[in-house]
Amino acid sequence: MGRVTRRAFTVAALSTVAVTPGATAAPQPPGASAGARGGRTTTEMRGMWLATVANRDWPSRTGLSVARQRGELTALLDAAVRRRLNTVVFQVRPTADALWPSPYEPWSQFLTGTQGKDPGWDPLGTAVEEAHARGLRLHAWFNPYRVALHDDPSRLAASHPARRHPGWVVAYGGALYYNPGLPEVRAFVQEAMLDAVRRYPVDGVHFDDYFYPYPVAGRTFDDGAAYARHGSGFADRAAWRRDNVDRLVRETAAGIARIRPGTQFGISPFGVWRNASADSRGSDTKAGAQSYDDLYADTRTWVRKGWIDYIVPQLYWNIGLSAADYAKLVPWWAEVARGSRTRLYLGEALYKAGDASGGKAWRDPDELSRHLTLAKKYPQVRGHVFFAAKEVAADPAGAMARVVADHYRQPARPPR
Repeated sequence: MGRVTRRAFTVAALSTVAVTPGATAAPQPPGASAGARGGRTTTEMRGMWLATVANRDWPSRTGLSVARQRGELTALLDAAVRRRLNTVVFQVRPTADALWPSPYEPWSQFLTGTQGKDPGWDPLGTAVEEAHARGLRLHAWFNPYRVALHDDPSRLAASHPARRHPGWVVAYGGALYYNPGLPEVRAFVQEAMLDAVRRYPVDGVHFDDYFYPYPVAGRTFDDGAAYARHGSGFADRAAWRRDNVDRLVRETAAGIARIRPGTQFGISPFGVWRNASADSRGSDTKAGAQSYDDLYADTRTWVRKGWIDYIVPQLYWNIGLSAADYAKLVPWWAEVARGSRTRLYLGEALYKAGDASGGKAWRDPDELSRHLTLAKKYPQVRGHVFFAAKEVAADPAGAMARVVADHYRQPARPPR
């Protein structure tokens, strides 16, 4: 399970270098004006990720009754309203599977415990309906290429596309991935994801930081045959891989615009594009992972060229951290977004709040509130998204309550 947690990747990347009860926002229709006192309207992204992979946030375990699953889901939506958030980013395709009745991929194992087993209801359809009823926007969160958290294809459902097309799949680091270098893979994953956009009035489509997998020491991602077949004309394999990811981003954006115009498309990448030591345009960081070089995700270009509607870099580090200082990364991203059509939101590590293993800064429940205070100095920052829903609801360290008290005293509508 460690490989799928954001905590694990944040640590790995750097190692190689009060809400009062009942004080809730009144429900609003999606995108409606939620004005502050005196008629002034506050507009900013206030979001939370709701992760389903490995039952991280929901459902709490596999095999629950339909009523229990629904109840847990709506409780998390209620928590978002209680914290005066306005957007939920709901993970609906965690491992090349589906949380809706997809004709392309099997039902997710994280619902029933068995991949392909019908859970007896439609989680995505319900989430959209219930979120909108509460005045929340619902962004459907997809992972494009991750197939399984293990490397045994025989454990996949018999109908799984990865079993019907074994040549699409690469085993790497104890997991299975679709090969981003195959045009037929890119076409398939887009069709599978866009099925949800056709079926449901989602307000956004969201990718996280997983494109090519994070590097695993001593392992090679075996895409040599695909590179030999499709990589001519590129300076090297790295440039070809980046082009593969660029194509996915551009083609997905075009598909969304064609199927449901006005639906937002956003990505939440690893928070460091490149260190300045590798590229003079990079950030003043010493991160051991760089999205451009290790995940082949040229996130800076996506923003500068306006290929996506919004970006949420995962800035899961405290103010003053030497390897990746939040206070240095915010102005770097603000400058990247300056003059672009791509809106900048910041990904916040609520899950670290109160964690003794995270160092002195994260033991202070005011750390996240200080993040929002700092970000207000940069007009390009249009809001924040918190990882993740379980901590938004339970708030064991009181950090979310401090954010609400200091910054979210009134409801807000998300940027259009």
